Amino acid sequence: MNDLVEVRPGVYRDSVTLMRVSRALTGSPGVAVAVVAMATELNLGLARDLGFAVPPATPGDLLVAVRAGSPAELEDAAAELERQLAARAPASGTRGEAPPRTTRSAARAFEASLALVSVPGEHAFAEALDAVEAGLSVMIFSDNVPVEQEILLKDRARARGVLVMGPDCGTAVVGGAGLGFANVLHPGPVGLVAASGTGAQQVTSLLDLAGVGVSHVLGVGGRDLSAEVGGRSAVQALRALDEDPATELIVLVSKPPAPEVASAVRDLDLATPVVAALLGPGQDDLTTAAEKVLRALGRDVPEWPSWPAPARAGRRDAAGTLRGLYAGGTLCAEAALVAGTGEFTDFGDDAYTQGRAHPMIDPALRLEALRGVASGVVLMDVVLGHGADPDPSSWLAPAIGDAAARGVDVVVAVVGTDGDPQGLRAQAARLSEAGAAVFTSNAAAARHARLLAGG
Repeated sequence: MNDLVEVRPGVYRDSVTLMRVSRALTGSPGVAVAVVAMATELNLGLARDLGFAVPPATPGDLLVAVRAGSPAELEDAAAELERQLAARAPASGTRGEAPPRTTRSAARAFEASLALVSVPGEHAFAEALDAVEAGLSVMIFSDNVPVEQEILLKDRARARGVLVMGPDCGTAVVGGAGLGFANVLHPGPVGLVAASGTGAQQVTSLLDLAGVGVSHVLGVGGRDLSAEVGGRSAVQALRALDEDPATELIVLVSKPPAPEVASAVRDLDLATPVVAALLGPGQDDLTTAAEKVLRALGRDVPEWPSWPAPARAGRRDAAGTLRGLYAGGTLCAEAALVAGTGEFTDFGDDAYTQGRAHPMIDPALRLEALRGVASGVVLMDVVLGHGADPDPSSWLAPAIGDAAARGVDVVVAVVGTDGDPQGLRAQAARLSEAGAAVFTSNAAAARHARLLAGG
């Protein structure tokens, strides 16, 4: 084997871009492994574990480590690396001026009312505070932000009359513009306040499949309805949608909230009707909440699309242990509540995303976990839309086929719309053909998995 190892001082690209460059190189002829990442301790350790001789580097440097079968293949991979990096290089300014170097200076230079912060969690607070002090609402995509910083930011934002969405706000739709992981949605009368990214995506995707669109989706971060944060942004967002003439009905979505916070938020005096989708024991699942929205609007509830798994000889009536391998935290929590049994892992949790891309983009950890299942039932989610993996079935379908050959039953909840760039029905059909039972309702998928496991 032939190795190329380089450290490029001061060259920065975001983690999503570098993950896609690495995947493109890994698919090149003769390339056995490729690591193109910022030289954090985690990434340096990964490269060393793969057997690369890594020179000293700092987190502000770009690490390149490529292994190929021959010198010619390594040379071709190096050329492809340069093409990929050039294609994904940040666009240069067009005003003949130096680009802004702080969030506040960027706010002064452009007519903006909202900033999106997506930097490592330890740096997010400074950038978000800069935006708030500049009079901007802010969506904090970053995770691993201390709760004390979140509370300070939200208190300061309320005093300035702006909204903080996040931290760990994965999804928002503001005035028809999708931010973060966003599905392609029709405009319509429903507004969402969501302490959950994938929960919002499930509800809005089901509404879209039923022909109902949204006005805005205001994510507030998964901790907003916790006892510590106390619903600070949820209250602001609910009142903002209540004043929005385009919003006829509001949906409040959250992973299991603190009971006292949920009660206080529900008791707000609003003129616009609110449907609550607050997960927890004895509460509605997200599909039931979406169906309540449809009935409140006088719309019919459709049969949610699903695709059966191919018949397999020797399938057992009770398949044994249920394993949930999830990318979406709220979808994971919902599935665990609905199934009532099994072992569930949220690979989008902060513990799994330090130094690596979110599992809706980078499938490596979930693929490894799926390969490690020898029997029983596996329940997974696949979330479509802008920002997510452009073709998740390309990696998941072969892994499902291998699992089915081992006797594992795989159930997949695909969250998306017909307008999403991946193609909802094409993705679902490929996963079904590979051996999975596929549902557009995560709750329905969890019930099916429970039955397969003998529940």
